[in-house]
Amino acid sequence: MIRALAWALWLGSASAVAQTQIIETPLGDPIIIETEIVPQPLEHIGRQSLRQPIVSQTREAVSSAPAAILRGLDKVSGDAVDLPLEAGESKAFGRLDIALRDCRYPSDNPTGNAYAQLQITERSRNDVVFDGWMVASSPALMALDHPRYDVWVIGCKLNQRTPAVVAGESSPRPLMRP
Repeated sequence: MIRALAWALWLGSASAVAQTQIIETPLGDPIIIETEIVPQPLEHIGRQSLRQPIVSQTREAVSSAPAAILRGLDKVSGDAVDLPLEAGESKAFGRLDIALRDCRYPSDNPTGNAYAQLQITERSRNDVVFDGWMVASSPALMALDHPRYDVWVIGCKLNQRTPAVVAGESSPRPLMRP
């Protein structure tokens, strides 16, 4: 009975099963990880892994923009401010200095996503509180960890005709949602 069950399980797994997982890096380079389950007789379980990863990588073409639009929130007063920044420029927001190094966007879809390389320092302590890339579509991926202020990327500003914010998105006070 046990041999018949083992034989049925082995025959049932005769075709390989593949799983695909896509992970997006902060620069917009998706990494595709495919895991293939290889059929093997049951007596080989424990001696070697059934999963053999196959890693392939594809890159999305990105372009640099001359400016970015950030949004800052003072958590104490509730004031939200849009901050247009040129590449290489630094602006004050409350007790923070925000410097934009670069803003990148997908070449085939300029309004789709934005990746901004920022350095944020707190003036009172002269301490860097954030240094890295922020992603507009995933603000929690690399977020500013500050008790009073929150800063996130809205998008890249390609030229003077590019709107500073998306229509209906900016308000003097942030909307409270349940």
